[in-house]
Amino acid sequence: MNPAIGYIAIAAVALASALIGFYGLRVSRTTSDFYVASRTVKPWWNASAIGGEYLSAASFLGIAGLILLTGSAGLWFPIGYTAGYLMLLLFVAAPLRRSGAYTIPDFTEARLGSRWVRRVTSVLVIVIGWFYIVPQLQGAALTVRITTGLPAWAGSVAVAVIVAVVVAAGGMRSITFVQAFQYWLKLTALAVPVIALLLVVGGGVHPELASAEAFPVEAGIGSLDPYRTISLMVALLLGTLGLPHVLVRFYTNPDGPAARRTTLIVLVLLSVFYLFPTVFGFLGRAFAPDLAAGDADALVLVLPDRLVPGPLGDLLTALVIAGAFGAFLSTSSGLVVSLAGVISQDLLGGSVRGFRIAAVLSTFVPLLVALATESTGLAGSVGLVFAFTASTLCPVLLLGIWWRGLTAAGAIAGMLTGAVLSGGAILLGPLAHRSAPAIAPFLDQPAAWTVPLAVLVIVLVSRSGSRGGRPGIPRGTDAFLRRLHVPEEPRRAP
Repeated sequence: MNPAIGYIAIAAVALASALIGFYGLRVSRTTSDFYVASRTVKPWWNASAIGGEYLSAASFLGIAGLILLTGSAGLWFPIGYTAGYLMLLLFVAAPLRRSGAYTIPDFTEARLGSRWVRRVTSVLVIVIGWFYIVPQLQGAALTVRITTGLPAWAGSVAVAVIVAVVVAAGGMRSITFVQAFQYWLKLTALAVPVIALLLVVGGGVHPELASAEAFPVEAGIGSLDPYRTISLMVALLLGTLGLPHVLVRFYTNPDGPAARRTTLIVLVLLSVFYLFPTVFGFLGRAFAPDLAAGDADALVLVLPDRLVPGPLGDLLTALVIAGAFGAFLSTSSGLVVSLAGVISQDLLGGSVRGFRIAAVLSTFVPLLVALATESTGLAGSVGLVFAFTASTLCPVLLLGIWWRGLTAAGAIAGMLTGAVLSGGAILLGPLAHRSAPAIAPFLDQPAAWTVPLAVLVIVLVSRSGSRGGRPGIPRGTDAFLRRLHVPEEPRRAP
């Protein structure tokens, strides 16, 4: 691979993102612009921006690599990622927008009337955000190392610096423009090479493995481990509901109906996008099986140059490099915006200056972690973040919207229980493979048992504080729930 291709592609995406971000800076004037783009983002813009930030390194590189390694088992990731937005549409999108909050901690405090709930929620949002940024920076390190020959740390540092500068300069208003652009860049960067590769393969290129070897019957759907599959789907379906950088985008819609329309459009955009990394993965099993023994996540970056030699192959490679770098930038930007909003409001007074300081801090910590660790598979590592969010923020958010009986004590107990159980499983998983392989699957994919236990603790603790039939429910709960569930027009009628 010609290193010049990598340099040009990365520089072009970085420059385009910076220019679009600074254009957004021209219209970012108020505090509301920085936090929620003054709640004026139209559905198509917002859906494109959500697609831009949601389709991370795990989606752009990790899914193709996972299908290369596991075959049909890897299909559950794009299915789960997309279906998670259906859950958002049904249960969260419109009520969350009607809450009027800026951040998830704003919502939990307003719903439960407790500063302690806010503090616990804020800590979890920060931890989840940092966990999610690290794979993006590791993906950037992998891309830069393979495509340019530069040290891996250069990719992590480049993404961190660009994101910190763009977010600190323009906030949510600026990032909306950048992320919307980057969704369409990522879609193009996968769709065009996939179409070209299919044309080449249809022209008679012989695969390295025969179909029977690349797609053996014993590796089909029937070979999937039921527990791992179910637990993974629980994590992906419910984990989406607890992602702070996704939820904060619904606060930018003008109203609840716009939030619902945004989610419907996102479902379409995600469904179209995930067709292409899936095809990349299956092509890789036939034409690049050797990558399964090394950098499987590099499949999307390497395959075009292998199958399409010459200048056309160089152009396709440059396109996928640009798309990959756009994925790292857009997801990291969304995460940093959500983290900066929480840190600024809770620790730095909620000002624009506080937001900018928080944006730099939100980028610096995960950068240190990314530089000190190595990637263990992008899709897998992001899947563990989903399991953590499904066990912590998701139950409180869903019960806060749909169950009147939720109390502050129950919410705190449930979030801490989910955090300890899922976090412990994530940390102990690698050790279990060596010392207790029988329980390793339950730690590799913990959501199937951590989510129910977190919900059970929330319900039991909320009900255990009952006094006179009123279990610690804060005043104003009924009015707040009406605000979440009654459509805007009837509420404004005389």
